[in-house]
Amino acid sequence: MTDAVSLITSCNPADPADVLLQIPAPGAFAAVDAVERARAAQPDWLLGGAAARSAALGAVAAAIEAAGADLTALAVREVGKPLAEARAEVARTVAIWRYYAQAPYEPVGAVHESAAGPGLLLTRRRPHGVAGLITPWNFPFAIPSWKAAPALAAGNTVVLKPAPEATACAQRLAELVQQALPAGVFTVLPGGATEGTALVSAADVVSFTGSTTVGRAVARAATDGGVPVQAEMGGLNAAIVLPDADIEQAATHIAASIAGYAGQKCTATSRVIAVGAALDPLREALSEALRAVPVGVPADAATVSGPLINQHARDQVSDAWRGLGALAGGTVLDGPGWYAAPTLVEKVPAGHRLLSEEVFGPIAALVPADDLTHAVRITNSVPYGLVTSVHTTDLDAALCGLDRLDTGMIRVNAPSTGVDFHLPFGGAKASSHGPREQGRAALEFYTSSRTYTLSPAKTT
Repeated sequence: MTDAVSLITSCNPADPADVLLQIPAPGAFAAVDAVERARAAQPDWLLGGAAARSAALGAVAAAIEAAGADLTALAVREVGKPLAEARAEVARTVAIWRYYAQAPYEPVGAVHESAAGPGLLLTRRRPHGVAGLITPWNFPFAIPSWKAAPALAAGNTVVLKPAPEATACAQRLAELVQQALPAGVFTVLPGGATEGTALVSAADVVSFTGSTTVGRAVARAATDGGVPVQAEMGGLNAAIVLPDADIEQAATHIAASIAGYAGQKCTATSRVIAVGAALDPLREALSEALRAVPVGVPADAATVSGPLINQHARDQVSDAWRGLGALAGGTVLDGPGWYAAPTLVEKVPAGHRLLSEEVFGPIAALVPADDLTHAVRITNSVPYGLVTSVHTTDLDAALCGLDRLDTGMIRVNAPSTGVDFHLPFGGAKASSHGPREQGRAALEFYTSSRTYTLSPAKTT
């Protein structure tokens, strides 16, 4: 966090005495200067051609792959990501850069016949200029990459402002990216709210991932300035379990979605909606699955649920279960880090924060539903709509329920967590603002469409 003397401090959440870095926040003028340098570099980056951009992004992928062990260790240390998840994130980051390395060769427009007479009508997508990216700490390599890679592929330059808690990861990523790109094309801007606000005001296109409160402020500021913006924000994701589901499999998937990375994912499961006769067997199976989740230091290969990112985050989780009956967990763990046991509660009263707010930790509420219609109504009753998982062996029931769920992503017989980077990512209601991320949707967001009319000149 940025403190009273404007320092950016990043600590190991498994051992808060282990300080990775402490640097001065650069301030608003530094943000504006970074954007101006990126803007000066953008024309040459675009005009260098598709082959140059493709080769550069491919080189980034190769550099990240070669540094995989170091990046994994850094994510474990700085953001407390369990070793297995950190390795998977680095692998996904490599795949993201390789995927978008082919994007510069994609068509950027179409040719149409004119409505009357000779001539042609053309559409063509062009980059906005400088992409201002504001990213969270929980996926310190993948999220900056799935924003930056399509922006760069389309011919934009990038200024990335990472969360303070992931500053060291962002700086290391920048070192690898900058080796393959011309000067000024990719810049990391450390900082907090001051630097983020300045970046939003100066950039030509803005992409944000983080809390709903901050995301709404970013969206308002960018929109008021006439700047294209997307904001991926909170989630209060449900897992619907029908009576015919494979209960053991569902419990395994849901436990992973609740407890993996201590629930610090926007796609984590926060509400488990058991339909009819599924309630009793699911209660038992899920409680047992959560109690069996390995909790410990993130550097241990067996760990699934590591520390929360800081003391405030752990306090938020422990406050959420206070006064409720815990079927599993409901305790904080001894030690230097910010650990909380994966927790399942039930009989949560209406209006409780667990049923209306994102807590962002390893805790979920078990909620009964009379039937699928009731389950869908419960799922849709919250302000968020990012992802829902549905567990059933009845394809008809799944399809019936899918169309009525007000969420951007629906996963059948799978955990709510997990991202397919080549497909659109985003939610409904307070979970998302603006166009989708990832896949071809990202290339469209980082460009604007222009229409050209070509008419023959008159000859005499």
